[in-house]
Amino acid sequence: MPSPKPVLAMVHGWGMHARMFDALADLLSADFDMLVLNLPGHGGRDALSHNTLQSWADDLAQQLPDNATLLGWSLGGQVAIRAALDHPHKIARLVLLASTPKFVAAEDWAHGMSTIDLEDFAVALMADPQATLLRFLSLQTRGVPEQKILLQQLRHNLQGLPQAHDAALLSGLAILRDTDLRAELPRIHQPTLVLHGMLDTLTPPAAGTWLAEALPAAQRIEFARAAHAPHLSHAKDVAAAIGRFAHV
Repeated sequence: MPSPKPVLAMVHGWGMHARMFDALADLLSADFDMLVLNLPGHGGRDALSHNTLQSWADDLAQQLPDNATLLGWSLGGQVAIRAALDHPHKIARLVLLASTPKFVAAEDWAHGMSTIDLEDFAVALMADPQATLLRFLSLQTRGVPEQKILLQQLRHNLQGLPQAHDAALLSGLAILRDTDLRAELPRIHQPTLVLHGMLDTLTPPAAGTWLAEALPAAQRIEFARAAHAPHLSHAKDVAAAIGRFAHV
């Protein structure tokens, strides 16, 4: 009998859902047993009674078999890092896509969004969740060649499952505001692949560079013409990179 395919699990970013990985999952399904997951309160799932980075990471780990490869995109990358720290037997390898150890800027961290901008985003979300999500899609594609086409693809994928619950969206913003994983990165001993778009304005390329340098067993690949969604704008390149990494 042929040996079973390795498990590749994927978890999305803020306000998104599992269907955002459709193109990438199709490219990888021949080589991996795909497990494409929704965060609590996203994609039709109920929110948890208590929504924090810790609770989302624990929820994620419960859905994984042992020794999975786990890809986290953006906020999903922070959830994946927390899960790898707390449930190392579940995660053999990490892929961090357009992610960062700290989303907001600080005196000792220049590679993030200002706290004021994030708070303004939360206010806008409470006033008009749908319009705020669409604005977020535009931010993900800013500066990318053929931005209009990519933005249409993002909008189409976003409509594939129910919109995230307002409570989950606000909890996600609170996680992005409060999370700082920098001090814990040296404890991540799993081989890690850091994938980043050089045009990313939400998680700047310098954050990806810092992330890869701080992790004990990381390699980094940059996509010169990608922004915050390389798995959509450069799906074949991202799939090839993951395939090489996970089959080493």
